[in-house]
Amino acid sequence: MPSGLEESEELQLDFNKLVSVAASGEKLLPVVVQDYQSGEVLQIAYANEEALRLSLLEKRAVFYSTSRRTLWRKGETSGDVLLLREVRVNCEQNSLLFLVEKAGEGSCHTRNQSGKHRSSCFYRRLRENGKLEFVEGMR
Repeated sequence: MPSGLEESEELQLDFNKLVSVAASGEKLLPVVVQDYQSGEVLQIAYANEEALRLSLLEKRAVFYSTSRRTLWRKGETSGDVLLLREVRVNCEQNSLLFLVEKAGEGSCHTRNQSGKHRSSCFYRRLRENGKLEFVEGMR
């Protein structure tokens, strides 16, 4: 069930996210998840060594959930599986880029007003006045 945070037009950025990830003691890398064909950035996630190994083995996006503190196979409950097409490593080898193909409705766990999963987790833009605005078609 979406929270007020996920549907809000008020800016409530979590600047403590990386502090809490670091404090967990888990050995993780950030993962940018991008649509293989369109180039749309779908989400940011985290992977530990096991999640990366399983992603490569299963050819689907497997992450480490920082909130549940466990492996998370994207689409396991929603059906919105992300098929892994390519993995890229940045210059400093401290982050990953998963190029994926959506095998479901979307990639975000939130739903739009018509009840469909949103295509991307980046469905709001920050306005100059500090308010959030839903991107057309993603409300």
